[in-house]
Amino acid sequence: MPRQWNAYLSLFLVAFAVAYVTTPLARRIAWRLDAVDYPSKRRINKEPIPRMGGIAIFLGMFSALATQWLGTRFLGWPLVLDTTPQLVVSSSHLHVNYLYIAISFVIVFVTGLLDDKYQLNPKQKLLGQLIAAAVAVAGGLVVGVIVNPVTDSLIDLGWLAYPLTMIYLVAYSNIINLIDGLDGLATGISCISSLTMFALSIMAGRIDAAALSISVTGATLAFLRYNFNPASIFLGDSGALLLGFVLGTVSLLSVTRVAGLTTLIVPLVIAGIPIMDTFSAIVRRSRAHVSIGQADRGHIHHRLIAEGFDQKQAVLLMYSWTAILCVGSFAMTQVTVWPRIAIFVILIAASAIFAVYLRLFQPVLLHHYNPETGADELIDPQNPAFEAEEAKLESEKLADRLPRI
Repeated sequence: MPRQWNAYLSLFLVAFAVAYVTTPLARRIAWRLDAVDYPSKRRINKEPIPRMGGIAIFLGMFSALATQWLGTRFLGWPLVLDTTPQLVVSSSHLHVNYLYIAISFVIVFVTGLLDDKYQLNPKQKLLGQLIAAAVAVAGGLVVGVIVNPVTDSLIDLGWLAYPLTMIYLVAYSNIINLIDGLDGLATGISCISSLTMFALSIMAGRIDAAALSISVTGATLAFLRYNFNPASIFLGDSGALLLGFVLGTVSLLSVTRVAGLTTLIVPLVIAGIPIMDTFSAIVRRSRAHVSIGQADRGHIHHRLIAEGFDQKQAVLLMYSWTAILCVGSFAMTQVTVWPRIAIFVILIAASAIFAVYLRLFQPVLLHHYNPETGADELIDPQNPAFEAEEAKLESEKLADRLPRI
């Protein structure tokens, strides 16, 4: 056991050190490639900030995984159950090829990197994520059987397990990406979530998931030094998509092939904030009769800023909220079925109340007739520029009604 904990500590320190040292390098690369977020109506930042922080996250995480492999092969670390060149782990329920998993990480990272540079369209980004998910599934990262916690009966998903697992991985990637709207927000939530998954993986005896999650914890904690407000670099899609995909992978490694229904719910509770933010965005845009992919300023962080919180306060509040959900998810694994359901309902209800208070489901985009172009445009009525335009139009209408002398 001491050797195992020394190994985990080594992975954390390697990921932390490499990400910390390479973040300035990632920043220089982003500036050189003009992968920069310039101020706009939708963005919070008031000055140009380079993205591509995913480079540092990727290097930190993969340095830790390389350390894991070397330690397992040459130092006797008990972190990989089979040290064959194929990097395959087998048991009565699972058969995971880690080489395929690593390749899937590279694919989703490159997809995000290309988007940071060239601003890929949604279909191109989705294609890259689907390819990454397909490679991971081909490597054995599949949940094929679900155990009903009430009756203990088995539900065999059959061939549906493959597309459902791919959808799960792609969805997990995008919920982290969508929450990336304030300095340090997505990075910090990923750090808290990965630390929670590390603890749960240890308890489940999944040392591969534990090694991967503690590597993510180290890389994200180091990156926060540069990404927390005031940020000098952003994650970019190269970082946000990668973190979401890796966290989704960790959650599946603990339940591969056979999973209890509540075991599948726990990772969703851990990612409760980005999931709720994504769900509310879908509802909000559907109610406004606009495309689900249409950007708006109705996300949780936008609402908190509108409530008067500054960036640091909003981010710390969401960190606290995530920590509460993580503690609740941990508690769910320590009790029997009905208390577990009760905890889940309480967490969902509390989050729903908060969501209603922040008006997350109210549309923020409205159709607006532009008298100058004659076009029906989407506008944000909370934008001061729109208020000024409306005031100008009202003045012109009033002037037209007044009798001319």
